This record gives sequence, structure tokens and C-alpha cells, in this order.
Amino acid sequence: MLNDVKQEATERMKGAIKALMGDFAAIRTGRATPALLDHVQVDYFGVPTAINQLAVITIPEPRLIAIRPFSPGDIGTIQRAILKSDLGLNPSNDGKLIRLTIPRLTEDRRRELSRQAGRRVEEARVAIRNVRRDAISDLRDFEKESMITEDDLRLGTDQIQDLTDDFIKKIDKIGEAKIAEIMEV
Repeated sequence: MLNDVKQEATERMKGAIKALMGDFAAIRTGRATPALLDHVQVDYFGVPTAINQLAVITIPEPRLIAIRPFSPGDIGTIQRAILKSDLGLNPSNDGKLIRLTIPRLTEDRRRELSRQAGRRVEEARVAIRNVRRDAISDLRDFEKESMITEDDLRLGTDQIQDLTDDFIKKIDKIGEAKIAEIMEV
């Protein structure tokens, strides 16, 4: 019983960290990375499609993303999708290749992105705490139904709290690293 609750809580907490990493991948840091385009959807014959399914994305230089569509006719739709996105990047194309130049971040934009990263870290902490609350609630329900003893409840609660503390430390480290990366000139 206790191991099942702890295992489920661990999986859900790992999911919160994975979601945080996905959010961080979309935050622009002044360096080119294909992950910047992960959230951009292209309207491909009426179906929202990820750019990486329509094109090859490469990083020829540290501040440049090159997008080579599999079909040259898709250049316009990919370019429009990038312009519509919240990336704030201006694509240029030569008929075969789309280039996205990543501009240097201003100090104000760095601070804004750091605050945004801080908010996402706090959301991840809240998600971890919600998992803890659910797990402890499950343990209390098991104790009320006499499926576990009061000692097992106390032991399980302590284990869930230790697990929560470990995951919050991991989230804090990830957040500090991302903020340091954003503030790097």
C-alpha cells in the first residue's frame, strides 16, 4: 500500500519536473536551440503540425536557426506560423531555407525572462505540493478504512514529505541554472 502511493507520487512529481523542463526549453536565452520551435504549430492542410515534422531544423551558428522544409512549398506556411508565434523572431527565407537570427537579449528582457522563469519554478513547486497533498490524503483514506495502521500512516507521511523535499530541491536547482543561463551575457 505505502509503496504504491509513494511510487505514484514519484511518477507524478517526475512529470512536474518534465513539464518545467519543457517550459524552460521554450524560453529564449539568446542562444539558438531547436527547442524554441517546439511550441510553434503550422496549419498544414487544416491540421496543427509541429515544425520538426515538416522540416529539418539545424543550428549552423550559435545565434542562427536554419529550417529546411521537406517540401519547398511549405516555406510560406512555416514562415507565417513563426511570425504568429510569441517568439518575437523575424524569419527570412531564400526560397529553400528559412533563417531565424536570434537577437541579443537586452538587460530588461533578461530580467523579464528571469521573472517568468521564477514564476514557472513556483508553479512546479505548487504542482509538487499538490501531489504531496493527494498522496497524504490517500494514506489517510487507507487508514480510515483500516487498510493501514496509524504507524504506517505516520511513516508514509514522513516518506512522502522527504520525497517532496527532494523534488523541490531539484526544481530549485533547475530554476537557478535557467536563471543563470538567461542572465549570462
